[in-house]
Amino acid sequence: MLQVGQPAPDFTLTTTSGATFRLADQRGKRSIVLYFYPKDDTPGCTAEACSFRDQYEDFKDLGAEVVGVSSDSEQSHQKFTQKHRLPFELLADTDGKVRKLYEVPRALLGLLPGRVTFVIDKNGVIQYIFNSLSGATDHVSNAKKVLEGLPA
Repeated sequence: MLQVGQPAPDFTLTTTSGATFRLADQRGKRSIVLYFYPKDDTPGCTAEACSFRDQYEDFKDLGAEVVGVSSDSEQSHQKFTQKHRLPFELLADTDGKVRKLYEVPRALLGLLPGRVTFVIDKNGVIQYIFNSLSGATDHVSNAKKVLEGLPA
């Protein structure tokens, strides 16, 4: 299991806009709130994404970028982003490699991909891990509290 204090594993995925996102490129620039969620446009995932959207400026003010990851396609992410006016990128982990790299467990007897949020500081070190399928919006408030305690 990944632990707080460990370096966050590097990865490269395609963003909603078709660009390439590489975690290592963010080091030294800003903290990353990396949240894994089960599926676009489901009730809990929509509530979580919209909560991140509604507090996005707070995250930016705290020196962080929000990035969502699911196994949905880029096209699904584009529709989800447009429908809910999400100001942050979603990453398409269609083969589940990054989910495995981050050891995100499956939920509900293995039927659903899990919901886990990582706060990664600007040096690339994991500062917080929260695993909870329920309480989707708790991921947002908890990540914000952790960022408030990090040095700028």
